[in-house]
Amino acid sequence: MENQNRELAEHVFQLTFEMMSILTKVAAEHDFSLTQLRLLGILRDRSPKMGEVANYLGLDKSSITGIITRSEKRGLVVRTPAPDDKRALIVSLTEKGQALDNEIMSQLLAIEAKYEVHLTVTEREQLHLLLHKFMNANVDQNALGRG
Repeated sequence: MENQNRELAEHVFQLTFEMMSILTKVAAEHDFSLTQLRLLGILRDRSPKMGEVANYLGLDKSSITGIITRSEKRGLVVRTPAPDDKRALIVSLTEKGQALDNEIMSQLLAIEAKYEVHLTVTEREQLHLLLHKFMNANVDQNALGRG
């Protein structure tokens, strides 16, 4: 059983390294860091406060300020006062940021399709369910860099 667990862990780590390599390459094609790419993903479906962005990325607020400022200068994000706390700022994607995020997602989906083609429909469904369980497991979110 221990060998199976170790082998599974090694496969997960190998897949993670492969995905990080792909994401880093796609980010570089858009003159982004991996962290800036992650920022787009975070803002895709939400407009969090600056502190929440820092928590999502596992960075301190001063680091987030620089990342947000660079993205803002490129016209990808905008900061607005939070309605419930005038001292806090909410970060949102602009139309240009949404368009870039859509373009990057299209690239990533095309890459993912190259992997997926080797699976049957049933295997893809199983993989989806297993990955969903894996990502929603009760684990230390800080260890995953999502806390």
